Amino acid sequence: MNWRLALRRAPTLRVDGRLLSPAHLRHLGADDVRRVALASGRDRIELGEWFDVAPGDDGADVLRLEGDLSRFDAIGAGLREGTLHVRGNVGDAAGLGMTGGRLAIAGDARDLAGCAMRGGWLEIGGDVGDLAASALPGDMDGMVGGTLAVRGRAGARLGDRMRRGTVVIHGEVGDFAASRMVAGTLALGGACGAMPGWGMRRGSVVFAGTAPPAAPTFVDVRSDAGVFWQLLARDLARFGPPFDDLARRRMTRLAGDLAVQGKGELLVAR
Repeated sequence: MNWRLALRRAPTLRVDGRLLSPAHLRHLGADDVRRVALASGRDRIELGEWFDVAPGDDGADVLRLEGDLSRFDAIGAGLREGTLHVRGNVGDAAGLGMTGGRLAIAGDARDLAGCAMRGGWLEIGGDVGDLAASALPGDMDGMVGGTLAVRGRAGARLGDRMRRGTVVIHGEVGDFAASRMVAGTLALGGACGAMPGWGMRRGSVVFAGTAPPAAPTFVDVRSDAGVFWQLLARDLARFGPPFDDLARRRMTRLAGDLAVQGKGELLVAR
């Protein structure tokens, strides 16, 4: 069984939405789904207080959420399998620590989207806030696997401490993208803010749009990376414009951040 939950009354406080997952709800009947309680402040409130619950018309392991869920945090947190569709905005930490499955959000997501993500596919149709694909405060590891694709804009410190995986942003990106990045690929389609790659150790940042001036701790590398560029460009082409023509564009490669003896790269498509 799969379910469709339509929001009919927005909560007044923030809500921990991590139990809104296909795996948790698929074996429950409608009455049991309505009785599932989510933490909101000091209280636990049943889903039936907020949502109309109805059977979905998709295949197995699909959960659809509809409405403005901007007060619901950790939507899709820990997702391992199945598909979660959200038609609306969501709160902080969407896809937190997910290891598999697919989370598709039609609207915006707040801060820490894809934080500590280990696998799976997270797609956001609108904008994301700060620290997407990054580490939780106090943690050392950011995103370590999977794919995050954002159709809109992203805030500051995108991919902070990122270790593996692929992040694709179609719109503009804030300052300090790929800060302290350890590995992985970050592809930017729009304009980028100041100081991309600050403290970067390894990894690749691809500028399909306008690249800002590089910090002096990044140096132009003249070595031939044509084969690598073609392979990377063809992989990113599946995300559509402005990444679909990268293989036909020339690339300038900057290495750094030398201030931390880093071996990362900024790849600027011309």
